[in-house]
Amino acid sequence: MPELPEVETTRRGIKPFLLNRKILKVVVREPRLRWPVPDALAEELRGQLVTAIDRRGKYLLLRTRKGTVLIHLGMSGSLRLAVVGEALKKHDHVDFILASGRCLRYHDPRRFGSILWVTGDPNLHPLLAELGPEPLGVEFSPDYLLARCRGRSVPIKSLIMDSHVVVGVGNIYANEALFAAGIHPERVADRLTAEHCEALVREIKQVLDRALTVGGTTLRDFVHGDGKPGYFAQSLKVYGRGGQPCLQCMTPLRETRLGQRSTVFCPRCQT
Repeated sequence: MPELPEVETTRRGIKPFLLNRKILKVVVREPRLRWPVPDALAEELRGQLVTAIDRRGKYLLLRTRKGTVLIHLGMSGSLRLAVVGEALKKHDHVDFILASGRCLRYHDPRRFGSILWVTGDPNLHPLLAELGPEPLGVEFSPDYLLARCRGRSVPIKSLIMDSHVVVGVGNIYANEALFAAGIHPERVADRLTAEHCEALVREIKQVLDRALTVGGTTLRDFVHGDGKPGYFAQSLKVYGRGGQPCLQCMTPLRETRLGQRSTVFCPRCQT
């Protein structure tokens, strides 16, 4: 599933081609996504100007004066810019055709993504209303995390991957941030100190910043490519390295399952 840096890179990749562009029409070839594409979407968007392209967690928000298109890429979805009339690929399900002669094309082999239409404030939509703060924003602070840890008996890795606590800290980045902060992923959240929370918040922000920086320099072409940033070619210190030596102490890294997700840690450096 695309992680937050990939969704943000997608937003940045398509923004120059969509912002202040008029949508002439919407072509829906396959409405059966995670939730059906609304029947009214094409009519509502016809002639609308895209006024902003935002992100909330892993959702993309294409804003117009009339309403907002809420897009989630699911497990296999992607967006790319195509020329109107360009040959379709299998699983190209939806086109947003622009007055510029290009179209924003939604591709999704597994159809677990979604395209919804929201009127009013999209942040009040049930999919967004209960989300926690953005990890790179000022609201996600050591004091905030410490307060959310109090009285919680869940492992800290599960807590920081809970979108109600903080959005977009996916499995890769949770593994990497916990290692950098020296915190065992199975440590009970309530046992974290203020110092732990300060270190963990700092490392979550840094690992996401690095991913965005690398993503910005290795971005695949949203006009001629497949629109998939992919997992960024950054130097991962623990994720995917179970059984290999820790890069800090040479102790073999351990791999286990936590919340049905692969979890890799150093038994010596993380306590």
